[in-house]
Amino acid sequence: MTVRKTATRLADGRELFYFDDSQPYVTGTTTRRLDDPRPLPDRFEGMDNGPQMRRDPLTGEWVPMATHRMNRTFLPPADANPLAPARPGSSYQDGEIPDTDYDVVVFENRFPSLLAVPGVDATPGHVDGEELFEVAPAAGRCEVICFGPRLEDSLVDLGPMRMRTVIEAWADRTAELSRLDGIRQVFCFENHGEEIGVTLHHPHGQIYAYPYLPTRTQMLARRASAYRAETGRQLHGDILAAELRATTRILFEGEHWVAHVPVAAKWPIQAHLVPRRNVADIASLTKAERDELAPLYLRLLAAGNYAFHEEVGRVNLPYIASWNQAPVGEGREDLRLHLDYFSILRSPGKLKYLAGSESGMAAWISDTTPEAIADRLRAALPLADRELGKTAA
Repeated sequence: MTVRKTATRLADGRELFYFDDSQPYVTGTTTRRLDDPRPLPDRFEGMDNGPQMRRDPLTGEWVPMATHRMNRTFLPPADANPLAPARPGSSYQDGEIPDTDYDVVVFENRFPSLLAVPGVDATPGHVDGEELFEVAPAAGRCEVICFGPRLEDSLVDLGPMRMRTVIEAWADRTAELSRLDGIRQVFCFENHGEEIGVTLHHPHGQIYAYPYLPTRTQMLARRASAYRAETGRQLHGDILAAELRATTRILFEGEHWVAHVPVAAKWPIQAHLVPRRNVADIASLTKAERDELAPLYLRLLAAGNYAFHEEVGRVNLPYIASWNQAPVGEGREDLRLHLDYFSILRSPGKLKYLAGSESGMAAWISDTTPEAIADRLRAALPLADRELGKTAA
């Protein structure tokens, strides 16, 4: 697998990276268009400070407040899709990709929730002069990753070769963003489907570089650290071993990866994809692990589309694919890389909405059982394999 990375800057100064796997670009015979003709002002022009975040004094969690995102692009028509390639022959369009085609591309979000503004001190301060009310710049970074140029495609449509390029892009950005000052964790994820809240119909995901540890990561870290102190072992490794012994929630296995429904699954459709080896983040995966991940990742996504095949056949399942990576520089021995894949679709045409218990108290109530989810996804695998052009396992 060979991928060529080419860096440039957009008209307002944001970074953009092409990740090419096709000729003549992958060998460097030809280079993608690097100039951006849009008359955009510098992104920091007139900006005294960027988005801020405040610490909730009751829970201790940081809450970013990005008011400039109120006017971000929302469900534009196909001919105004900012993630599409530039139109051939057009001298200007307000799209983010300068070239008329691409394989995979990553660029800084035009409407970021997290942004480090040059010259702004990231030291926390206080709201209204009250020591309890901590405030700090939300000095992180938000990037968009486009998986392919065609509006109508999804990751499943793009195939394992393109998926492999996406993995290389995730690994590259995880490594690069982890080196930025003040970054505590890098989060690669995909929101898929309008029901999830997607505002742009295009095969794409996002990459966040947090200047703080998100609440979920803190919870995982506390639990894993306590388990190691009590047993001397790594919690994630023992969980995987227990799932493999039980077998009841295993979906499929590869040489390097295992897919299973977690024993306390919260969502109507949910699965974890976990490396057998203790790996901290995507950048730490070996070539063999990345090679196997590409088809297995697509297999899981395709199975989700057939989760309700007995009722309605194939659906375009709304989902979130969430890569949990170890924090930067701390707790890396305790937290293991894993994908948390889940959907809010509880039955065809019906969504799981968070009721009072879930929203008000974060006290979750599942509408099904993990074993029923596993049975549903295992039954979907032969249809997924057929769609992917493989022999059913």
